[in-house]
Amino acid sequence: MATNKVLVVEDEVRISDIIKLNLEKEGFSVLTATDGQVGLDLALSSDPDLVLLDVMLPSIDGFEICKRVREKSNVPIIILTAKEEELDKVLGLDIGADDYMTKPFGLRELIARVKANIRRSGMGEAAVEDPSKVQVIANLEIDMNRYEIRKNGVPLELTLREFELLKFLAEREENVFSREQLLEDVWGYDYYGDIRTVDVTVRRLREKLEDNSSEPKYIQTKRGVGYFFRRP
Repeated sequence: MATNKVLVVEDEVRISDIIKLNLEKEGFSVLTATDGQVGLDLALSSDPDLVLLDVMLPSIDGFEICKRVREKSNVPIIILTAKEEELDKVLGLDIGADDYMTKPFGLRELIARVKANIRRSGMGEAAVEDPSKVQVIANLEIDMNRYEIRKNGVPLELTLREFELLKFLAEREENVFSREQLLEDVWGYDYYGDIRTVDVTVRRLREKLEDNSSEPKYIQTKRGVGYFFRRP
């Protein structure tokens, strides 16, 4: 079984070394960078299975790195931020990060999130071809095997997390799920009640799927309860 590779882009050497040591104990191969430009170059050239990305970095900040990586890759990205401000968390998700953690964080939780994101990323690659797993819904074609979606025949660029959420809801259409249920079933671990993560991901999905995201046809809101998928 191939060893999963994690890229840690963190300018505080002490934190980087601790993360590296603990990930290596779990069997991961770890690359590190303390500079934003070096981190970006490694993210694009070393084919990591996951990127742990600090926000405050020399040369290029983590948000800019995330945006540039997303232009070329769907590798899972976990943003690391020392700030508690909601804006930073939302911005990270808005530009394509799959997850975020606020410093200081527990190493056990960090490792759990790394494993969960890599596991979910591998689901798409390991899927067995099954023609019945291609759903055509109005002008959308959702390929559950390849983790791809097309709108009017044109491929859409979705992050892994966006596709996972769409897949989960589409396979259970008309069933309403609370934000807490979606965090548990789609993200795969406890976000300690930070339901804004779901709201941001739903908004990004609507912007990509819908002709008019303010009047969604596919992902519907059940006021006071949560979200569900409906065929137009």
